Amino acid sequence: MTPFDRCFDLLIGHEGGYSRDPQDRGNWTGGAVNRGVLKGTKFGISAAAYPDVDIANLLLHEAKAIYKRDYWDRIQGDLLPPAIALVTFDAAVNAGPAGAGKFLQIAVGVRPDGIVGPATLAAVEARQQAALLVECLARRNEYNRTAPTAHIHGLGWSRRLFTLHQQALALLVEEG
Repeated sequence: MTPFDRCFDLLIGHEGGYSRDPQDRGNWTGGAVNRGVLKGTKFGISAAAYPDVDIANLLLHEAKAIYKRDYWDRIQGDLLPPAIALVTFDAAVNAGPAGAGKFLQIAVGVRPDGIVGPATLAAVEARQQAALLVECLARRNEYNRTAPTAHIHGLGWSRRLFTLHQQALALLVEEG
């Protein structure tokens, strides 16, 4: 199993099935409640991000291809240690690849431009992985805490981060 396949399997467990909640801005093709068409979200793929995708009929392998192309590859997941790749990949899905890159860059102390490149990768390699996991998740938690919909989704986001930490630690143990 490739690192992407492993991380995808863990990540998809955090994402729900098909949802058409009219109060969720991600379910609208216009990215805001009552803007565009209410198409929903499935496997974490939202109408707001992918207005041309037939969300209701999206298949898991199609979602996986989107995740690989638009999230994993953009955060250089194959070049990151597996545990760090998992938390950065998950952050990319929720905050966009540039946002995830910035969380990682701030955590390792490089200029946050959102592009995971050689300087970011070198800084990741130089850090102790368990401590870096905590710092990455703390940065993301701070982002979540200040989000406009934190009062609605904050508890669920916190649960996701705690579960993600456990999953990433398990990957660290597997690495040896």
